[in-house]
Order: sequence, then C-alpha cells, then structure tokens
Amino acid sequence: MSSGIEYYEDRFRRVYLEHFEPLLAYALRRVAHPEDGADVVAETFLVAWRRRHDIPADDEARLWLYGVARRVLANHHRGGVRRQRLGERLREQIAVAVAVDPGSEVPERLAVRAALAGLGELDREVLMLTVWEGLQPREVAAVLGVGPAVVRTRLSRARARLREMVGDDLGPPGHVLDVLTAATRKEQR
Repeated sequence: MSSGIEYYEDRFRRVYLEHFEPLLAYALRRVAHPEDGADVVAETFLVAWRRRHDIPADDEARLWLYGVARRVLANHHRGGVRRQRLGERLREQIAVAVAVDPGSEVPERLAVRAALAGLGELDREVLMLTVWEGLQPREVAAVLGVGPAVVRTRLSRARARLREMVGDDLGPPGHVLDVLTAATRKEQR
C-alpha cells in the first residue's frame, strides 16, 4: 500500500520538476503581474497534487497541466473582474459618503476637529463612537472593553471639555455643533 502512495508522490515530484518552468512561462505570458503568474502556477500544482492519481503518463502530463492552468487562469481573470467591479462600487460609495457632508470645509468644523484632537484618546473615542457612530454607552463599553459607567463618565467629561475648547454659542450660520449637542439614543436596559 505504501509503495502505491510513494509511487504517486515520486511521480508528482518528477512532473513538478519537469514542468514547473514551462508552466510558469505559460502563466506569465497571460497575466499582468508576475506574482499573479506565480499564484496561477501554485494553484495549478495544488490541483495536480490533489489529483495526482489522475495525472496522465509521459507527455500527456504536460498537456493535462496546461489544461488545469488554463482553467486556473480563467478563474483568476474572473476573480480580477469581480475585484475590479467591487472596487468601483466601493469608490462610488466612498464618493457619495464624502459628498454627503457639505460642512466638511466649514472652519467651525475644523475647530471642532482640532478640539477633538486635544482630548485624551479614550475620551475622544468615547465621544466619537457615541455621537458620530450612534452607539449607546453599553455598545461603546463593549467596543472599548470598559464598563458602561466608565463610558457615561468619560462622555460627560469629554463633552464638557470640548465645550470649553470650542464654546457653545451658535456662531454664524454653518457652525457645527453636532459633536457638542447631538442627543444619544436612550440606552436600553
């Protein structure tokens, strides 16, 4: 029994040594990046290893490997098209998300951001998770690995400190107070 296993393993090694370079050249001529060619060859030989009992004898092995590589390349190209389409959709969503914030260039918004940078890291994160992400204190606590009481205390202090740094008069139209005054959802008990 072990001699049969050894036979197929030895045969695979011989096929690999004999056909690796021509198969790599085949793949490199069909992909845009050399690392993609290496991936195609690796996947081809993975298939060959899994199906080592099906590898034909002699010169037929080379043709069989080219057939496997051809199918692997087809999958690679389809995957590239899917990745490209996904990337385009993500870029569109990001463009829309960025375009949704008309006040991003308002000087007051920049002042709020500068004040946020002056807060301690945990206070800033508690405030941003609560106000900008809309999380409840118990949810913020789970994200940060602290207790809800700690989050409530930090949130109260962070809002007070931010008001000190920025002020809380309305100012001219366009002044951004969303960080200072936005109500949080009532925590569910």
